[in-house]
Amino acid sequence: MNTISILRQRFSHALAALLDEPADSAAVCELVDMVRRSQDAKFGDYQANCAMPLGKRLGRPPRDVATELVERLDIDDLCEPAEIAGPGFINLRLRDAALVDALAAAVVDERLGVAPAERPRTFVIDYSAPNVAKPMHVGHIRSTVIGDSLSRTLRFLGHRVVTDNHVGDWGTQFGMILFGYKNFRDESAYQASPVTELARLYRLVNQLVGYHAAVARLPEARAEAERLQASAAAAQHAPVSADKKEAKQQKKALQKLRSQADDQAKVVAALEATIAGVEGDPQLERLAAEYPDVGARALAETAKLHAGDAENLRLWHEFVPLCLEDIERIYRRLGVTFDETLGESFYHERLPGVVASLRERGLATDSDGAVCVFLDGFDTPMIVEKQDGAFLYATTDLATIAYRMERWSPDAILYVVDHRQSLHFEQLFATVRLWGFDGVELEHVGFGTVMDTSGKPYKTRSGDTVGLESLLDEAVQRALKIVSENDDAKPGGATLDAATRAQVAETVGIAALKYADLSQNRESDYVFSYDKMLAMNGNTATYMQYAYARVRSIFARGEVDVEALRASDAGVALAEPAERALALEILRFSEALDAVVADYRPNQLTAYLFDLAGRYSTFFEQCPVLKAPDAETRASRLLLCDLTARTIAQGLELLGIRVVEKM
Repeated sequence: MNTISILRQRFSHALAALLDEPADSAAVCELVDMVRRSQDAKFGDYQANCAMPLGKRLGRPPRDVATELVERLDIDDLCEPAEIAGPGFINLRLRDAALVDALAAAVVDERLGVAPAERPRTFVIDYSAPNVAKPMHVGHIRSTVIGDSLSRTLRFLGHRVVTDNHVGDWGTQFGMILFGYKNFRDESAYQASPVTELARLYRLVNQLVGYHAAVARLPEARAEAERLQASAAAAQHAPVSADKKEAKQQKKALQKLRSQADDQAKVVAALEATIAGVEGDPQLERLAAEYPDVGARALAETAKLHAGDAENLRLWHEFVPLCLEDIERIYRRLGVTFDETLGESFYHERLPGVVASLRERGLATDSDGAVCVFLDGFDTPMIVEKQDGAFLYATTDLATIAYRMERWSPDAILYVVDHRQSLHFEQLFATVRLWGFDGVELEHVGFGTVMDTSGKPYKTRSGDTVGLESLLDEAVQRALKIVSENDDAKPGGATLDAATRAQVAETVGIAALKYADLSQNRESDYVFSYDKMLAMNGNTATYMQYAYARVRSIFARGEVDVEALRASDAGVALAEPAERALALEILRFSEALDAVVADYRPNQLTAYLFDLAGRYSTFFEQCPVLKAPDAETRASRLLLCDLTARTIAQGLELLGIRVVEKM
């Protein structure tokens, strides 16, 4: 039962009838959204605060409006008589009989009372999208787990979902890999571990390209830094104007110059570090001297690949399956699957047609030898073809949208991508609208960065990006230590053998990583901490998995046949406040899922599960289950335990997290 949805529907009818003029649907929707869950139980289970803005709209006292609104409400089957408080707050308390009926329906419903969408939509979700021949790293965890959770939740709610992993299997990176393979390959290393060697070659060529670019750019960057520093120094010593307004402007100008000087100094420092990283290594320095044109030669390999060169295509066909299998191995550990894996290469032949279509519609024009789309409201154009005839990510993304519309006719396409790509997606979506695709929802589901405790992007001590597999291994090792210590500390002695401990640790460790990410507001950066994510208390996967295992242990200790209990005539009684509070929370599951999809935030589900576990903990402390005073109360409380465990398990499954029966 989705209580808040039912209440809002009832309120919408009453509000529409109350308005004198023909109902304004937008106004009604805005007012209906003010029907919300109460933050304090003393004000009931739900509250409606719409009488105040409605009173202002109608020019009437809000309390009078609230009174008339309550008179028009048809909620007697669901709620006790509504109470009007203060200037016009409407407090609602659900009838216990309605709660009991909803719980009884959930007991025998595999979906726990969550109704599928009345009007299912088709979603295409684009997430993860690693570059092949480069190991997946910590930066991929957020896109992967957020996208996977959204796809699971939308499917559970009855929508059609197509998950598409738009992998980077084409373009400049392969030019670097091909050049590295032909010139720097360690054949024995390649035979032993092809993906590891290809990743090394990519890093090597990329480092050499970066070195030469830094050497070329450094003099100009230093000159600009000196100019800005001199300008800031001159502004610092300039006479302060006697006019307060001008003096304030001088101060702001000085602050801006100082900020620009600081930023440019950082640019210089980064270039110097790039150069030092090569010149401080004799082997790299020798290679840099031997290959001064490495960047141009790598680009030439890319051009040959795109032109269909037989040798480069042969190598590409050799490399890609190896790399994809390595990526799939990580996905198997994460429990993540995709309906489609269509890389950039899939769209290569479509790109000239995209540019031609944009030209035909008058959207793309030539500018300094490149083909660009100029958009109102943007300072820079979106380039779809470079001077040398090469295409860009934007071109591929346009081709991808056209293909998706042609194949799946989606109602919505979601891109689960780092928030730093927001400008790209703003321009992309604006172009797509002008191109003619104006009937599809296009959403950039952006997310923040994984940070270390010092507030910097999470990296290894050497400054490299942390590999995702090493992240998983470390989480599992730490989980094994915790699982083993907890098992050894049990009063009756350890109950898990080594194989079971390892299996539980794999589940707990990976769940901890996923949940730590999903429990954050996706748009925020968050600090990575193994200790926090594996804590047995607080809003963590470990706590949630333990809560589930604790509920399940009750049935094991009491030798309860759960299936027989569900099929029996036993009902749920809500005699104690803790029983009623737990029942309300169980029945909020559907509301939580609606909140997730409202703006694509899985943390709405983690917050709900944490609240549910907290309600259960209070219930468990205050309401004996196996030692209940009578058989009816025992059965009732066992049903509440069962519904709690099932809801936790289902909620975690929608987050891509498995439960364990014992911890």
